[in-house]
Amino acid sequence: MEKKPLYRKINTRTRGVRLNDYSGEYRHQRHTKAEIHNESSRGSMHGTRRHGLDYTPLFRFLLSRVGGQWDEVFSEAVARLDRTEPVFWMVALHESERQEQVRLGESSYFSGLYVDDQGSLRVVNPELTAEHMRPSCHCCTHTFNGIPFGQGKD
Repeated sequence: MEKKPLYRKINTRTRGVRLNDYSGEYRHQRHTKAEIHNESSRGSMHGTRRHGLDYTPLFRFLLSRVGGQWDEVFSEAVARLDRTEPVFWMVALHESERQEQVRLGESSYFSGLYVDDQGSLRVVNPELTAEHMRPSCHCCTHTFNGIPFGQGKD
């Protein structure tokens, strides 16, 4: 039996769904003299962003595999994804890229992960929990590794 993908499609046509779309930049530069005379600037008006995918199942999968061998975890994740980039939003391969927490979405935070010298997947700061987190605003529901934080406090 084939395993479920580690992402899900979300409805982007519903009213109020923000896509972090920065359209309009091309609109302001087209048909200018500099653009007409520069062949390299002529390209598609379509961006490279991919809307409508939620990778929360991937992030939970990675957290559940902490302590496992990175090569095995990565190969299983890639087999169940449409692309590899979302894995590295949470997992740092180099020490300089490590972060204790990673913001993935508007108000969703997850533990930062890294690959140790033995090739195992590890949490950057295992002591960090939802109780240590403070919300940036009180109007949204913030989560850390799927656990809500900052509600009804202050």
